[in-house]
Amino acid sequence: MAEKIGVCPTCGLPLDICTCKIIEREARKIKIYTTTRKFGKPVTLIEGVDDKSVKSVLKTLKQKLACGGSFKDNKIELQGSHAQKAKEILIKLGFDKEMIEES
Repeated sequence: MAEKIGVCPTCGLPLDICTCKIIEREARKIKIYTTTRKFGKPVTLIEGVDDKSVKSVLKTLKQKLACGGSFKDNKIELQGSHAQKAKEILIKLGFDKEMIEES
């Protein structure tokens, strides 16, 4: 019996031409907003990033924005007011521009 190596379990296409992850990433609704915390410090919150890629997205955002941050309660929390810049970085990472809501 021949095994299927390198085949996507979702769509059945070879992994090198599979677009399931790109489609899933583009279909997600992401909400970005800024709030204040203790002592009036601004915090940018990002909701809707999938759990599989949240660590790499968080790491990239922290590096590009030169700020601290964490992942709590299914939200990415970034220290400071970075809503517009975070949106630009998410678009460069492959998230769909129309699915990102900034408020």
